[in-house]
Amino acid sequence: MSFEKFIARRYIRSKQQTLFINIIMLVSVAGVTVGVAALIIVLSVFNGFNKVVTDVLVGFDPHVRILPNQGKSFQMTDTVNHALKEAGVKGWSPYVESKALLVSKNGNRVAMVKGVEDSTIGTVSGVRQSTVAGKFDFGNDRSGIIVGLALADRLGIIVGSQLTVISPVGIDAMIVQYTEPEMRNFTVTGIYDSRNKEYDTHYAFVSIDVARKLFQYPKTVSGVEVRLSNIKESENIKLSLQNMLGENYTVLSWYDLHKDLYSVMKIERWSAYIILCLIIGVATFNMLGSLTMGVIEKRRDIGILKSLGANNKSILRLFMFEGLLVGTVGTGLGLVIGLAVCYLQIEYQLFPLDPNVYIIPAIPVDVRWSDFLAIGCASMLLCSLAALYPARRAARLTPVDAIRWE
Repeated sequence: MSFEKFIARRYIRSKQQTLFINIIMLVSVAGVTVGVAALIIVLSVFNGFNKVVTDVLVGFDPHVRILPNQGKSFQMTDTVNHALKEAGVKGWSPYVESKALLVSKNGNRVAMVKGVEDSTIGTVSGVRQSTVAGKFDFGNDRSGIIVGLALADRLGIIVGSQLTVISPVGIDAMIVQYTEPEMRNFTVTGIYDSRNKEYDTHYAFVSIDVARKLFQYPKTVSGVEVRLSNIKESENIKLSLQNMLGENYTVLSWYDLHKDLYSVMKIERWSAYIILCLIIGVATFNMLGSLTMGVIEKRRDIGILKSLGANNKSILRLFMFEGLLVGTVGTGLGLVIGLAVCYLQIEYQLFPLDPNVYIIPAIPVDVRWSDFLAIGCASMLLCSLAALYPARRAARLTPVDAIRWE
């Protein structure tokens, strides 16, 4: 062990140092500890909510979606099928969708009616697994319809109820020529619960063949939904598909589909990180004050050390080590406390949520070691900067000035 580290540790544990300086040093350690623990807990909670939102959204939406660059539909050509095979995706499913009026005996509602292939929809979406009443089946006559739980509640329907879907196609001609609109009667064969009221209220599923006739999409589709083996590859697959398909198609990843939501969540996360870093910053100001007063109190010691041969770099390192020791203790305690609180929340759910209001039983926590590294580095950096000024001030003292009045 170098003599700088040895003396720095002796100064930290010294009982001869002024009590006021020791109190400020303890306050500094406590401030760093509280700041680091708060950062760990808050960022872990943000990660938990982010994970819950992603699971809900991606459980319903695809990882990648292919849309026409112009117009509302495109044909499933050999080029599209070949690109999907070359990209090595797990599965894909074409769909046709349009807004329509859903009418039941108890009410009516405008919703998005989505025509899908029941043989492939399960490979790209979790809606089949989310069916809580009946089953995801359009029947032999293809007259089955699957609606969301919230939509079923508003329409007053259950499995087996009759539902009429009125297409918006030809509305203008209907008004002028007094003709009947394009419509079809369906039987509710299933009700799904995606844990997202936006989906449950606004989406109903029918057979893609029926949707083509209802919305007059004879040989085209609205888009293609794609599921990957690893969601982390979505951006790479997106770029690969875009290059193979060309400018006539638009390829969107799951992040692009909800970009506004994730942008807001990202801003909130960084805002919390910066604000809570100010707690550590205030603690480091206390450290700066205590170390500066410590330098003034140790003027005689500094003069003696320099008289014995210690150079400016040694004195600088001595007080830098003292500041880093304080930062290390505070950061270490904060990381341990933050991890302990997160563990207790995961295991024992110390802060529950009302299950009648929220889709989760307790505040979610997702611990990421990258956050520990980022918070630890930020804390140590602030502590190092706080120790730099008093350390440089101590290094500039001359031996004669330091011991002249002693």
